[in-house]
Amino acid sequence: MKKTLINFLGLLGVVSLLSYTAAVVFSPLAYPGYDWKAQAVSDLSAVNAPSKMLWEQLSSLYGSCGIVSVMAVCVYIGERLTKTIRTGIYLFAAMNWVSSVGYSMFPLSDSGYAGTFQDIMHVYAVTVLVVALSIVSLLFIIVGGFKSRAYRSLAVWAAAALICMFIGAIGTNIVPKEFFGIAERFSVFAAAGFNAVLGVYLFLGFEGKKTAEISA
Repeated sequence: MKKTLINFLGLLGVVSLLSYTAAVVFSPLAYPGYDWKAQAVSDLSAVNAPSKMLWEQLSSLYGSCGIVSVMAVCVYIGERLTKTIRTGIYLFAAMNWVSSVGYSMFPLSDSGYAGTFQDIMHVYAVTVLVVALSIVSLLFIIVGGFKSRAYRSLAVWAAAALICMFIGAIGTNIVPKEFFGIAERFSVFAAAGFNAVLGVYLFLGFEGKKTAEISA
């Protein structure tokens, strides 16, 4: 398959994941006393966090590259894949927009949870909507992928991402507080990782066994 510009845009999904990973790994260097095993990733970008500037520098490619990649995927699959898978990917793209815009508008006011309006919006509005869209979108992709022999590998990736999200969601509620950060990272990397997976599929042209299954 001859690759066009839109296929190469998929690689921005990988760039997005690398940028996010760099921010998560290296931002704690600018946050004295930060315990990655116990604290949430969002503590690193809180309004008064000492690591906020380094976080913004390292994650500068995360949001923009992730959005460009997933939107390129949405354009490319317009007449490809099955209707169920397309619906899942469109919902996943919507989740990316909610995450990018919502967390930018309502960053935590302080590490942890200070209870301000900003924090309430961050946790109980943006996060809840992001989680809901993530779960529903991945379920659509899983169902559509397993129904179509051509895209079962994509369904497997979606299932892996969903499992990681559930591990994070359940883990943060059952593990001791000193291990909260470990459980939470399963969730936060699941979405960024699956965005990168979609980007790679776009780069490869979403080539399945047949595109004749589009109407399924």
